[in-house]
Amino acid sequence: MYHSKFTNSFYGPWQVNADKKPKTAMKIICAGAEELVVGLHVVGMGADEMLQGFGVAMKMGATKADFDATLAIHPTAAEELVTMSPWGLSKAESGAKQSPLNGSPIPEPKMMD
Repeated sequence: MYHSKFTNSFYGPWQVNADKKPKTAMKIICAGAEELVVGLHVVGMGADEMLQGFGVAMKMGATKADFDATLAIHPTAAEELVTMSPWGLSKAESGAKQSPLNGSPIPEPKMMD
């Protein structure tokens, strides 16, 4: 289980004591040696939107390693879910049932003219 509690950056400029600013709390629950993500809890601003997207990843069989390998979008509260400590220590094992490339070769980067 991984968890975090923090003040959402939205509240950063508020001229209020840090103790009084609303908090966001997150928890990722994993099962097995492969750390399959079986539960995800978010309480705070934007929780509904975050859970909808991460729900798709869970339905596809995401592991903690998949979350760790996801590019964090900064500054957002959702980045906490893909950088949750200890970050990057999970086995590099994907839970995806099928590659998003559907068997296609990995494309080579090309310079644009």
